[in-house]
Amino acid sequence: MSTPVFAPPGDKHELETGVLFSPRFDKDGLLPAIATDARTNDVLMMAWMNEQALALTIETGIAHYWSRSRNQLWKKGETSGNTQKIIELRTDCDQDVLLMKVEPQGIGAACHMGYKSCFFRILPTGKTPDDKLELEMCEDAPMFDPKEVYGKK
Repeated sequence: MSTPVFAPPGDKHELETGVLFSPRFDKDGLLPAIATDARTNDVLMMAWMNEQALALTIETGIAHYWSRSRNQLWKKGETSGNTQKIIELRTDCDQDVLLMKVEPQGIGAACHMGYKSCFFRILPTGKTPDDKLELEMCEDAPMFDPKEVYGKK
């Protein structure tokens, strides 16, 4: 697949109210993509897409991302089996963020740590910078063991 060419951004009014999809990638060529469970609206994860990942996501209906840590294209769930079927794609008002409503496949875990959501801990508010900020778990347990799925030692 060749790298797609999305519509160039028009003027501010066209970008914010028009019908042409003109994604505004950042200086590194990336766009944040937030995946939510289409059934529950739970936020599952946030990852980055480059043009190729976005084009593959649109073309295949399966979420693809750009891994900044591995510096490579990444089909979500390729190793774990926990793919994300796209139900709906949205862009924000200035087209620099995607919101994806997905149907989790496999056992439904989105996080590489085995949890349903990458957001499995709560950060307390109402604290001062001097307070020790202890995270609180908001999911009972991982849905899978990452060592078994990814073969990490």
